[in-house]
Amino acid sequence: MKTKAVRIHGVNDLRLDEFELPEIQDDEILAKIVSDSICMSSHKLAMQGAAHKRIRHNLTTNPVIIGHEFCGVIEKVGARWAGKFKTGSKFAIQPALNYPGADGRPTLWSPGYSYEFIGGDASYVIIPKEVMEMDCLLDYEADNFYLGSLAEPVSCIAGAFHAQYHTVNGSYEHSMGIAEGGSLALLAGVGPMGLGAIDYAIHNPRRPSLLVVTDIDEGRLARAAQLLTVEDAKASGVELIYVNTRDIADPIAHLKSVNGGNLYDDVFVFAPVKPVLEMGGQLLGRDGCLNFFAGPTDPSFSANFNFYNVHYESHHLVGTSGGNTQDMKESLDMMAQGKLNPVFMVTHIGGLDAVPQTTINLDKIPGGKKLIYTHKKLELTAIDDFAEKGGAFYTALAEICGRHKGLWNKEAEDYLLKNAPDI
Repeated sequence: MKTKAVRIHGVNDLRLDEFELPEIQDDEILAKIVSDSICMSSHKLAMQGAAHKRIRHNLTTNPVIIGHEFCGVIEKVGARWAGKFKTGSKFAIQPALNYPGADGRPTLWSPGYSYEFIGGDASYVIIPKEVMEMDCLLDYEADNFYLGSLAEPVSCIAGAFHAQYHTVNGSYEHSMGIAEGGSLALLAGVGPMGLGAIDYAIHNPRRPSLLVVTDIDEGRLARAAQLLTVEDAKASGVELIYVNTRDIADPIAHLKSVNGGNLYDDVFVFAPVKPVLEMGGQLLGRDGCLNFFAGPTDPSFSANFNFYNVHYESHHLVGTSGGNTQDMKESLDMMAQGKLNPVFMVTHIGGLDAVPQTTINLDKIPGGKKLIYTHKKLELTAIDDFAEKGGAFYTALAEICGRHKGLWNKEAEDYLLKNAPDI
């Protein structure tokens, strides 16, 4: 079977290729990809090329398919998995496989980085045995595909919250998770992943009593406050406060005053910016935990951190890259129950042909998640620009999204899948 896929051949060398997939083996599964959400991690992959630590091939001779936030339908099941998976079933994948290597230690193999025949930016893929053996091929039972493509980023958020830890004087046991009923600050927290973190902080069972979200872009803050309201947070027992720190002379003093003059139990940093990271460290109270969520592209990135406070105030520093399978299952379950609705992350829609330049220029394109429909040919377009773009197709999409508070939705997805030109 032929597939069309965006593959990385080298640094910023992404190509939309068409090639033949081999026949699946008994321990593999053939799948149709329907949607993929472009991640900033794929942008970093494009920047680094073969130097990226998850690359396992010589890209000159064996380019790999990019994309790891995808959702699709199973087309054919190898004999080994016939009793577990069914043709026609929808699926999502946890891409961080942590597959045991020859020495028995986990090796980070990932669809979207490490394989020739599987990645999210493709029409058809072969799911390798490692995915099933690690229980990373997950049933997706919703009536749409776009939320399935958001499950992986939501799982990253869940994993970050679970990675937080706190201690009790006299005990070496770590209490995992944010401080329940404590104070939580999300710095640079209204990007797509920050929005997801606000949603998760408000609606997951372990909640703070105070959630302070900062940024320096008033437009982004206003959109966040409209989508994730103070009233909604209050209904869940959380006091939510949005703060624009751009023109505040002493943001640390101001953020303390917002918390009754106190420092914070948990701080998340969503931008790989030295002053923001250092401010996060200065906001930690006793036994406070700082989560550096934003992955930098510079391997030498560093910032000052007060180790006096590590010793005497029990400050902690953690960082996570991706979630695990349990985080993914949790995310899918919370979305299925309606507890999380991360569709507000999505601001742009495109087809497979839009992937190369979108991925390369992702850091320069404003807005949130760029959602790709891999069997369609569409230039990347902001949902807010549908009406201005005009034509029957985009006018219809604008009207549909207008009925859904300007957000992407199942009706819009169904219309696109039926009416957008095929790639």
